[in-house]
Amino acid sequence: MTWPSIAFLCILIPIGAGFFSLFLNYSFPRKVVVILNSIFLSILSILLYIKGPFPITNTFTKINNFYDYLICGLDFLLLFYIVFIGTKLKNKTITIMSSIQIIILFLVEIIHNKSDIYPLVADKFSLMMILIVSIVGSIITIYALQYMKIHEEHLHLTTSKQNKFFFFMLIFLGAMNGLILSNNLLWMYFFWEVTTLCSFMLIGHDNTDEAKANAQKALWMNLLGGVTFILGLFILALNHLPLEITLLLNSKIGSSMLFVMALLCIAGFTKSAQVPFQSWLTGAMVAPTPVSALLHSSTMVNAGVYLILRLAPIYQKTLFSSYLAFLGAFTFIAASILALSQKNGKKILAYSTIGNLGMIVACAGIGSPAAIGAGILLILFHAVSKGLLFMAMGYIEQNIGSRIIEDMRGLYLKMPKTTLILAFGMITMFLPPFGALLSKWMIIEASSKNPMVVIMLALGSAFTVVFWARWAGLVLCHTKNKKPSQEILPLFIKLSFFPLTLLVSLLNILVLPIYSNIIIPTLKLYYKTISYSIFQGGFNSEVGAFSIYPLFLFFIIATIWTIHVVKKYSKHKYVNPYMSGIEEIQNENYGYLGPLNQFVKFTAGNFYLLEYLGEKKLVLGINIIAIGTIIVSIAGVF
Repeated sequence: MTWPSIAFLCILIPIGAGFFSLFLNYSFPRKVVVILNSIFLSILSILLYIKGPFPITNTFTKINNFYDYLICGLDFLLLFYIVFIGTKLKNKTITIMSSIQIIILFLVEIIHNKSDIYPLVADKFSLMMILIVSIVGSIITIYALQYMKIHEEHLHLTTSKQNKFFFFMLIFLGAMNGLILSNNLLWMYFFWEVTTLCSFMLIGHDNTDEAKANAQKALWMNLLGGVTFILGLFILALNHLPLEITLLLNSKIGSSMLFVMALLCIAGFTKSAQVPFQSWLTGAMVAPTPVSALLHSSTMVNAGVYLILRLAPIYQKTLFSSYLAFLGAFTFIAASILALSQKNGKKILAYSTIGNLGMIVACAGIGSPAAIGAGILLILFHAVSKGLLFMAMGYIEQNIGSRIIEDMRGLYLKMPKTTLILAFGMITMFLPPFGALLSKWMIIEASSKNPMVVIMLALGSAFTVVFWARWAGLVLCHTKNKKPSQEILPLFIKLSFFPLTLLVSLLNILVLPIYSNIIIPTLKLYYKTISYSIFQGGFNSEVGAFSIYPLFLFFIIATIWTIHVVKKYSKHKYVNPYMSGIEEIQNENYGYLGPLNQFVKFTAGNFYLLEYLGEKKLVLGINIIAIGTIIVSIAGVF
C-alpha cells in the first residue's frame, strides 16, 4: 500500500465505522464494529509510521482538485448545520459566529490561488500524533463499550443512545487524523470544525440542563477560534500568500504574516482551553468519562497545541513569541493553583490538562530546539497518562458513586487493581524518571533566559506535586487491619486498562529512542542545532543532565523498599486515635461519645483553601490578565 492510501484510510475507516455504528441499534454488532475499527486503525497508524515521513508530491494533482472541491462542499454543509443548531437552540452567539465563518470562507474560496501541492503531508511529529489518536483513541472507545452500558443503566434509559454516541466518538478520531495530516490549512480548518461539532454533541450527550449549557459554551468558544482561524486564512489569501503549512514555514515574516500567526494561535488557545477560554473544558466534565478521556488525551485539546507548535518556526524570536511564552506559563501556574482547590477528581484532571497544555504553548513561544522538542515530548507522555487517569477515574466513579477525592480515601481496600492503575498514572505525571517530568525539566531549562517564565513554570510544577501527591495518598492510605478485596474487572475494562498501562510503561522506558527517532528528526527540519545529546542512559546539554536509567533503577529500589516497609507495619496492631472522649466503634466507624452520649465519627480531610484559591476568587482576575496579554500581543505584531 502507498502512503496516500494508508493516510486516507486512517481518516476514512473511523468515519465509516462511525456511520455503521449510527445505524446499528443492537449492542453486539456495534461492539464488533468498534473493536474492528480499533484493530485496523491501530495497525494502519503503525504501518504509516513504519513507512516514515512522507514528503510533498505533485503526482496526485487530479485527486487533489477533486478532494479540494469535496472538502469545500462539506465545509459549507457543516457550517450551515451549525447555523441550524444555533437557530434551533435560540443561541445568537452560535448562529452569528458560524454565519461569519460562512461569509469569510466564501471569500477565501473565491480569492485564494489553487495549488497543485498535495494536501496531506507528515513528518515524524505528525506520525507520532497519528499513533496517539489511533491507538490511545481506539483503547478509549473499547473502554466506552463497558462504561456506556453501566452509564445508561444508571440513567434508567429505556432506549439506548449508544449508536449516536459511538458515531461521534469515531468521527472524532477520523477528523483528528485528517487535521494532523493536513498540509493545506483549508483542509485543516474543515477537520478543525468537525472536531468542534463532535465535542458539542458528545458533551451534551446526556441531554441534562447542565450538559446542554456546557455543550453550548464549548461550541461558541470553539467557534470563536474558528472565526479567527478562517480570518487568518482570508488575510493569507488577500496577500497572495500560500495556504500550505510547508510553504508558510519557508515564507518571509512580515506584519501581515505575524498577524495571521496570532489569529491562528488564538484559534489554538480556544481549542486547547488556554486561559481565558478554560471554562469550556472544565464544564465538559459533565460528559460521560470516555468523552473526557478522548478530549484530553488524543483529540480536541491536542489539536490546538499541535497547530501552535507546528507554526512555531515562523514566529520564533519575535515579540509575539515572548508574549506567547508568558501566556503559556501563566496558564500553567493559574491552572495548577486552581487544581489545588478542587475536590472533584475530574476537575483536577481538567485543570492539570489545561496547565500541561500551557507548558506546551510556552515551548512554542520560547521557540528554541530544546523547547520545541520538550513540547512534543510532553504531548506524548501527557496523552497516554491522562487517558489512563480518566478511564480509571470514570470506572471508580461508577463503582463508588462519587468523583469527590475525599470519598476515595482508602480506596485500595475496595478496588486494589484500579487504585494501583490510578496511582501509577499520577506517578507518571510528576515523579522522576518518567517522561512528563523529564519534559517539564527540559522546558524549564529551555526558558532559562526568561526569568518570569522560569518562575511561573517552577512554581506551577511545585503545585502539581502537591495535588497529585495528595490524591495518590488518599487512595492508597488505609487505617484498618484489613486485606484488599478481590477486584474483578469486566472484560472491556481489562482490554483498556492493561494495554494502556503497558503502553505508558513502555513509552517511559523507551524515552531515549523516542527522542532519537521522533524528536530529533523533527527538529532537524527547522533548526541547525539540537540542544540535547543522548549519553550514558540520559540527556546531556550545556546547562545540565537528566539521567534516565539510573533514576529508573533508583525508582525501582525505592518502590521495593516502600512495599517492604508497608508490609512490615501492616502487621502491627491498629490503635485508635485519641479524641478526648470515650472511644466507640459503630458499624466499623471509629469515633467517640460526645455530649449527650451522642456518637461522633472520626473523620480526616485535606485543606482546599477555597476562600483563597477557589474558582470564584481567582478566575475573574486570571481571565483579565490573559485577555490583556492577548490584546497586547496582537497589538505588538504591527
